[in-house]
Amino acid sequence: MEHKSAFIAIVGRPNAGKSTLMNRLVGAKVAIVSQKPQTTRSRISGVVTGKDYQMVFLDTPGVHSPRNRLGEYMVKTAFDSARDVEAILLMLDAQRGIEQEDMALLDKLLKGGLPVVAAVNKTDAAGRQKSLEAAQKLKDAGLETEPFLISAKTGEGVDELMASLKRFLVPGPRYYPDDEYTDQPERVIAAEMIREKALRLLEDEVPHGIGVFVNSVKHREEKNIVDVAATIICERETHKGIIIGRGGKMLKAIGTEARKDLEMLFGKKVFLELWVKVEEGWRDSTRVMRELGYE
Repeated sequence: MEHKSAFIAIVGRPNAGKSTLMNRLVGAKVAIVSQKPQTTRSRISGVVTGKDYQMVFLDTPGVHSPRNRLGEYMVKTAFDSARDVEAILLMLDAQRGIEQEDMALLDKLLKGGLPVVAAVNKTDAAGRQKSLEAAQKLKDAGLETEPFLISAKTGEGVDELMASLKRFLVPGPRYYPDDEYTDQPERVIAAEMIREKALRLLEDEVPHGIGVFVNSVKHREEKNIVDVAATIICERETHKGIIIGRGGKMLKAIGTEARKDLEMLFGKKVFLELWVKVEEGWRDSTRVMRELGYE
């Protein structure tokens, strides 16, 4: 039987649900998720392997108007990922509705010449009527194929979407081993898990200005323990105080929540040490961005 494969880029504006969908498609937590926009900062691969096929989904940062070098890197990453793939999956937010920015993004992707499949997400929250109106706007804007109405959160419509995406499979090899579901290095996944918990627990003015660097991951094989040391980077001294919290309460809460995911990741007991460091204006610093893996 001939083996087939496909690369599918998931593109959309911030908070469209791209990471939630990829995690559901893959069946594992590959990308972090939060209610904050611009949670995803780099391209993340999620691998779905079947008996005679392999599909690699590329979760990308939300397309927005950048205000710093990090934002420019994120937008560039999104559009670079939408090249040399078999198809583009455009994610849209039914609850927010189809806005001018969505139409501009759709137009740019259609002009790129690659097949574009649209998924109108969050139908569970938006309701059927609003979701249908969003789908109609996309068709009126030149989308030739029928948009899929889905909920990445509940799974509604996702099986039908996946079945449709399989038509883009072409003869090709298995790019990843059967038991591998992402290409993210261990340290990168650990850093993202810590950042996710910070995003969820910190106040609104802090999360966009934080990054996480994993200093070390040490396996104590004889005791089935993993020691993880990481630094949370922020832009202001006032933010550092918020991250640490009174008596270290907030930093402890971040560590406690992150440790749960890390123990699932490593399949072992985890000892996690967290520090907080101030790097003013790091989102415009090539040096710090490179240290955090945003290259």
